[in-house]
Amino acid sequence: MLIRIFAATFQKMLAAAAITLLLGATVGHAAPPSQTAQPPGYYRQQVGQFTITALYDGFVKLDPRLLQGMRTRDIQSLMARMFQATDNGGVQTAVNAFLVHTGERLVLVDAGAAQCFGPTLGNIAANITAAGYTLADIDAVLLTHLHPDHTCGLAGPDGKAAFPRATVWTADAEAGYWLDAAIAARAPEAHRPFFKMAQEAVAPYQADGRFKTFAPGTAVVPGIVALATHGHTPGHTAFLVESGGDKALLWGDIVHAHAVQMRHPEVSIEFDSDRKQAIATRKALFEQVARGRWLIGGAHLPFPGLGHVRKEAEGYRWIPVEYGPLEATR
Repeated sequence: MLIRIFAATFQKMLAAAAITLLLGATVGHAAPPSQTAQPPGYYRQQVGQFTITALYDGFVKLDPRLLQGMRTRDIQSLMARMFQATDNGGVQTAVNAFLVHTGERLVLVDAGAAQCFGPTLGNIAANITAAGYTLADIDAVLLTHLHPDHTCGLAGPDGKAAFPRATVWTADAEAGYWLDAAIAARAPEAHRPFFKMAQEAVAPYQADGRFKTFAPGTAVVPGIVALATHGHTPGHTAFLVESGGDKALLWGDIVHAHAVQMRHPEVSIEFDSDRKQAIATRKALFEQVARGRWLIGGAHLPFPGLGHVRKEAEGYRWIPVEYGPLEATR
């Protein structure tokens, strides 16, 4: 009898303990706070003996109506096909820059927007630091063009040079346009702030004798050659990085809306200074990089903005790089 009573009591104790454990697992231990911060915005890719580090400056919202040469509803359909939301002020569009470590030099291609376009941008300096470098490590800054989302990061909040040792380079034609006071005075009033921002960004480097220009075809840094890709701006330039037989083209603003312009390179954007030339440049470049299987780095392609262009039955397709350890990309 005592054994049966003990056994029954023990079973009740086990049942109570099980309930307590269950309740403790479901009620007593609340979930931790949700973590919403993304990791720092940098990504490395090997090109021969060089290392390219993509840097995320942030994003802007681009209104699909800025694209020209196609009906708005067709543009929105192409964006929806790529799961891009076109509401809430436009399509989220990345702003990227790129570090190139050649083994002897550390070169920055484009400098980001700083605070020129609001709080969703301005992370280049922080991401350079996160990637293991300092702003003083950078020897040269190569500018694809002088639009403010590529140049405002040249200057710090105090207006002084953000890169204390770097020489800043841009194309002859680009400097001749944006830094010309007479051209700025004749520009439409809505465009004049772009001239002012470009001039203020390069001013501290001009004052120190660290602002220089180049002609198309120049090897601005050993292993990095400037290619004329005019159209988006008068002196727009892409930089061909070549090492050990590998090639990467850092092409600036050849593409703003990959969901549309890859498939239809004839679509331009309102910011193009010469729409006809921008389209011709994009078509020729797509053919060249697809045929050559070059790695691409794009200022407004989804971060990290690195990948390849593949020819399709209709137009082209953007193929982003696959994440992996640096050694796996050699």
